[in-house]
Parts: sequence; C-alpha cells; structure tokens
Amino acid sequence: MKLVNTHTLFPVVIFLFSGISTVTAQTWSLQQCIDTAQVNNRNLQLNRNNLTLSEEREKEAKSNLAPKLSANADYKYYVELPYQLMPLSTFNTNAPEGQFKEAQFGVPHNINANVQLSMPLYNPQVYGAIKNAQIASELQELNYQKSEEQVYFDISNLYYNAQILKHQIQFIDSNLVNAERLLKNMKLLNEQLLAKGTDVSKIKLQISQLSTQKEGVKSKYNQVLNGLKFAMGIALDRSFEVDAIIQLPIEIEKEPQPLVEWKIINTQNQLLNNELSIINRSRFTPSLNLIGVYGTMGYGYDKKPNDFLRFYPMGFAGVQMSYPLFNGMVTVRKINQKKLEIRNNEIQQEMVSDQTNMLIENAKLQRAVSIKTVQTAQEQIEMAQNIYDQMLLQQKQGVASITDVLLADNALREAQQAYLSAIIDLLKADLELKKTTGNLIEK
Repeated sequence: MKLVNTHTLFPVVIFLFSGISTVTAQTWSLQQCIDTAQVNNRNLQLNRNNLTLSEEREKEAKSNLAPKLSANADYKYYVELPYQLMPLSTFNTNAPEGQFKEAQFGVPHNINANVQLSMPLYNPQVYGAIKNAQIASELQELNYQKSEEQVYFDISNLYYNAQILKHQIQFIDSNLVNAERLLKNMKLLNEQLLAKGTDVSKIKLQISQLSTQKEGVKSKYNQVLNGLKFAMGIALDRSFEVDAIIQLPIEIEKEPQPLVEWKIINTQNQLLNNELSIINRSRFTPSLNLIGVYGTMGYGYDKKPNDFLRFYPMGFAGVQMSYPLFNGMVTVRKINQKKLEIRNNEIQQEMVSDQTNMLIENAKLQRAVSIKTVQTAQEQIEMAQNIYDQMLLQQKQGVASITDVLLADNALREAQQAYLSAIIDLLKADLELKKTTGNLIEK
C-alpha cells in the first residue's frame, strides 16, 4: 500500500545524512508499520471480536425458527381435592331442575410427565429479528472499516511527524558542524588578536542553544516513536527507526468514493426502517405456532386397602394462533418514536454529505497551498545557504562581521524549519484529502 511515490526530499537533506553516525536500529517503512498495526492494534482486535459477536447473534436469531423441545414434570398432592357442582338430577332422576350437589373428583396424588414440542410457523417478530441481525452484522463490518481507516490515518500522521523530527535533528547536526568549524576559526583569530572575545562567546552561545534544541527535538522524536509503537500494538522497548527519505505525494485527482461514515448512517437507516416494519407487522399480523405434547398422567391413592398408583398416556398436536387486538396504544407510540428516529437519521445523512463536500474543498485548497509553499521553501533554503556561505567567505576576508554570519545562520535555520513545516503540512493535507474522498486505503 504505497502512499506516495515520486519526489524525494530536497537534495540538501541527502547531503546531511553523511554527517550522521550509523544507526543500528532497524528502519521500518510506513507500510510495515501499518501491516503490524493490522495484526496487533488493540482497537482492531476489539472490532474483529465484535464482528464475530455479530455473526453469533445472527445465528442466534435464525435459531429461533428451529423446533424447541422441552421435558416437563410435576407432582401435586391435594390436601383438599377440588369441588365441582353437579346437577342433583345426576344422583336422583326425580330431583327438580336448578338444584346442585357438590362433589369431589380425583385422587390426592397427581403426577404429570411429558415432552413438549413447539415450532414457529410464522412469527413476524422472529423474521424481523433475523433481518435486524443481518443488518447489524453489516453495520459492524462498516465499523471495523472505520476503525481500520482511523488506525491508518493515525499511524501515517505519527510516521510523518517522526520523519520531520528526524530531519530536524539532521538539520541541527549540520548547523552544529558549521558552528563548531566557525568557533575553531574564531578562536584562531582571537589568538591572533584579529577577533574579539565576545565574538567567540557569541558562537559558543549559539552552539549551546543548538545543543539544547537538539535534545528537545530528540525527546519529541522518541515520544512520537512511543506513540507510534502504541498505535502499532508493539512493546515500547522495541527499537526501530522511521525511513529518513520522505516521499512527497503526486498531485493526482481520484474520484471520490462513498465514505464509511455515510455507509454507516445509511445502514442505520435500513435498521430503523426494518424495526418500523416489524412493529407494523406485529400490529396486524398474527403469529402461528405448531405445538405438540406427549406424556403420561399418574394418579395415586394412599388409603388402605384401596391404595394404587396408575399411569395413563396423554398426547396432542395442534396449531396455536395469536392475534393482537389492543395493547393500550403502546404500538402507536413506538411507531411515532421510530419515525422520528428515521427522520433524525435522514438529517444526519444530509449533514454528513454537506460536511464531506466542504472538507474536500478545504483539503484541496490546503494541498494546493502546501505544494506551492514547499517549492518556495526549497528556493529559500538554497538562497539562505548561499548567503551563509558568502558571509563566511566575507568574514574570512574581513569584510563581514561575526554578527552578519550569525544572522545569516539564523536565516538559514528559519528557512530549514519553514521547509520542514511546509512538508508536514503537505503530507497532512494529502492525507486529509484521501480520507475525505474515501481513498485513504487503496482497494
């Protein structure tokens, strides 16, 4: 996944490499860092687990269509057997109508054991839940893509910052070499009474400032490397360096692709509409279930001499229908809420679309400005370097003072810093443009 591929950093930077001591740590490219993060980044690991979790939930929803089998058993001992009123004519045929006689039925010991089968033939909520689980799986896949893009973006930013800080250290090393050489010359001139002691002190002060600045930049470089290691998911004590050569992007316009954020909102809209459909179907559509029971009923009597325990088979199969008639307007309230959620989602889609267009235009403008700034900064470094070399020559000839040399050196350092700032602005603007146009990760 090559992010950029042509113009290398200004040739003067290559020259600076010659003065740097050999680094033993392994050099990692941006692609190596991204590949390592794909495996070890904890956010991506969490999202991969969530992907598996959503797949299991989808399987769970589908399993509700499968037959359910359960074994049931119960035992009841009636301290008092239930009463039933019987027409008096049952016992006496001459008894008048409208008169009844209480009677107790059954035996005190009742045992029931059976196996029960149930299977939904049609249930709008079950089918709706399956569809919801499928859409939720798609949503989780998009969330994973979003986290993947964010990891790519964060690591690229950190990598670019590390590269810039590394070049800043190299610029400082180059300036220190120049300052040390100048200090040596000034000491010789001072010994020959051709330079003031204050001139020597000024150069020593400059060397001290450069050394302090180098320590600060080194500390920032190590901090950025630590942040990069954390984003990659590797140990902080693992030693590596970033690639010293910065590849600047080519100005190639790519067709904007649908952003993951927009896809997520669109999938959320599908989920909300499906939930609304489930509520509507459950409001008017009956549920139909197949049921079946097979078992045994046991009856027992424990009074001597007529005690007994007998079992009789029992079984049935049938179809059960459930149709909602009225639930206190709860469904209507749910429908109104869901419609408002769908409207909010549509507004969010419009906001993301408008915001994306704005960000693309801003990124294009920033990228165009950064390209021109880098070109200008390159020219300024060349000019500042020429001026510094001329000042050194004039100072040796006694035409320019040490103050003029130090001013030229400061101008060179400012040009170097401006050049590095322009490069990082260009890299970030290009990264932002790719992100807003959906081309951050090349497919």
